[in-house]
Amino acid sequence: MRKPKITDYFLLTILSLIWASAFFNIKIATYSFGPVTIAFLRVFFGAFPVLLLCYFKKIKIEAFSKDWKWFAIIGLINLVIPFMLISYGVKFVQSNLAAILMSTTPLSSTVLAHFFLKGEKFNLLKTIGLLIGFSGIVFLFSDNFLINENNFIAALLILLGSTCYVIGGVITLKISNKKNENVTGSILIWATIMLFPLTLIFEKPWELSPSMDSIMSVIYLGIFPTGIAWLLRFKILKTNGLIFHSQVSYIIPIFGIILGYIFLNEIITSKIIVALIAVFIGIYLARKADYKNVT
Repeated sequence: MRKPKITDYFLLTILSLIWASAFFNIKIATYSFGPVTIAFLRVFFGAFPVLLLCYFKKIKIEAFSKDWKWFAIIGLINLVIPFMLISYGVKFVQSNLAAILMSTTPLSSTVLAHFFLKGEKFNLLKTIGLLIGFSGIVFLFSDNFLINENNFIAALLILLGSTCYVIGGVITLKISNKKNENVTGSILIWATIMLFPLTLIFEKPWELSPSMDSIMSVIYLGIFPTGIAWLLRFKILKTNGLIFHSQVSYIIPIFGIILGYIFLNEIITSKIIVALIAVFIGIYLARKADYKNVT
């Protein structure tokens, strides 16, 4: 790993922008598709750039090897469940709200790391960070304009989806000795296998008449936020490390709010801004504690 250069910050910004763009595109996709179909199309189209990279780099895909159970479990928890939950939730809430709720992933990971990873226990700084960050989310839930009795459960499902990402990340440590391209390609294959029959059973996509905007959105969601973004993430992690990469947590919700306003005319309330600042402070304090542990 090396000291970050201007090009590294540029790539980090591009990655954040791609991931942030997923939220308003999910919203557009929900106009024509159900959550299971959206999840299926995301992993289906997302698999192409990853598997092509493995092909050209001659990286063996071990989706059906002796470790297939781990790939299947990670695919279920890291892709299938969160993609469906988030797609369902975004249908009923503003996309900018989803971006903020998803930005709590570093806070959730800090909580889970305390219980499942050695050397990641709570300290005073982490505890203060968690309390401030999650207080911001509680405050956000008090905004009756954004969250009410009609979409309260949808907002909770988005939070649950973000937690699934963290759990999936912890389980991935079980096969951390394998190449990241192999792991990602394998879990995308298993996610596709699991979602295909669910799509046929529950949503019957052949009966749909989707708009062109929704079709373009699900294709974009697969190729960019699910496929290419992961490849870019791997490059950043390999070059600059996890702490540098974790800064996407600050940038994604900002882009998410801006893009939601530009493309969907979504309202930006004062409580959104206050909650966002609280989450940022919480993440900063938790990450600062982690950085001290590393150094």
